[in-house]
Amino acid sequence: MDRVIEDKSLIKKKYWKYIMIAILAICLLSYLIFRDNSSKLNVQKDRLVIGECIKDNFDDFIRIMGRVEPISTVFLDVEEGGKVEEIFLEEGSMVRKGDVILKLANSNLNLSIMNSESNLAYHTNELRNTMIEMEQQKISNKQQLLKKDYEIGRLKRDYDYKKSLYEQELISKEEYILAREDYELASKDRKLIHMKLVQDSIFRNNQRKQMDYNLSNMQVNLKMVRERLENLNVKAPIDGQLGLLNAEIGESINKGQRIGQINVLTSYKIKAKISEHYIDRVNKGLFAYMERQNHKYELKIDKVYPEVRNGQFEIDLIFTGELPANMRTGLTFYMNLQLGETKKSLQIPRGGFFQSTGGQWVYVLSEDESYATKRNISIGKQNPKYYELLEGLVEGEKIICSGYENFGDNEKLILK
Repeated sequence: MDRVIEDKSLIKKKYWKYIMIAILAICLLSYLIFRDNSSKLNVQKDRLVIGECIKDNFDDFIRIMGRVEPISTVFLDVEEGGKVEEIFLEEGSMVRKGDVILKLANSNLNLSIMNSESNLAYHTNELRNTMIEMEQQKISNKQQLLKKDYEIGRLKRDYDYKKSLYEQELISKEEYILAREDYELASKDRKLIHMKLVQDSIFRNNQRKQMDYNLSNMQVNLKMVRERLENLNVKAPIDGQLGLLNAEIGESINKGQRIGQINVLTSYKIKAKISEHYIDRVNKGLFAYMERQNHKYELKIDKVYPEVRNGQFEIDLIFTGELPANMRTGLTFYMNLQLGETKKSLQIPRGGFFQSTGGQWVYVLSEDESYATKRNISIGKQNPKYYELLEGLVEGEKIICSGYENFGDNEKLILK
């Protein structure tokens, strides 16, 4: 007799299909939740520049290029205008103080000198004639005084004689009085003549001093005009090298016009341009170093120019020790300008990535270097080889240093 056999399995067969559907749903949901949703890009690894984050001494310096210039320059400004008549020295010539560089011609100045000389000669002749007249007047006054003294002497004798006769009552009183009045009048007249002689002498001395003063002024004026004539010879004010001369024979040069310069070659300086990014860190007294012919030379900043042009400012550097051999104006040199002290810190190599990220993030390689992902970083100082790393990486991690222009906004790079 048949009987029903009970199914002793834990899950009945009719439920298996529901379980399988549930498992598939869970797997699909887990995949959707935990899958890598980041955008990816396949790149060729051998076309990338890869650098490593290292910990080492960080040299805080920048690489700059400078141009050699004379330690000082004296400009040639024309003191007296004229037409270039002759040029004695060419650009690049070594000159001594007082050497004539070129000669100018100025007909108006020559005419002025002739007029001054003519006026001086005229006034000199006038002074001579006046002095002759004064001497003649002086002699005439003395002669007049001499005659008056003679007349007084004669009248006094006559007065004394008649006085004695009057006392003896040999002549009349009237005759005596006339003799006395004639003598007294002559004496008074002599005093007036003497006063006139003194006044004339004072006047003549004052007049002579004034004329001497005027004559002296005219001589000084003539001397100054002749010095102006001498200024037509443009001379070197110092020893040095004639570095520039803008003048041609027959060219008209105005007074005060700059026609050239003389370079003082007792030493040299280097003028360099630096990005305005460093303007707050560059100060007078900072040191720089350059290499030439396997020798290291030290310089220091002597002057920082405050004006910024085209995103750059200028500095002057001078040598603190010996000068390199065969220095020439216009040569260019590369130098390392030390901005701060050397210290141990994390560093990453410089590269084209900075132009795309501004140093805010980089692609960091995985341990097996099969892919690279974005990571935010913070960069501090920089030198020509490395960026100082403040945070974002650890020593030994590798990054892509080459440019990111072709990577778009992808979060992950698959390296092949």
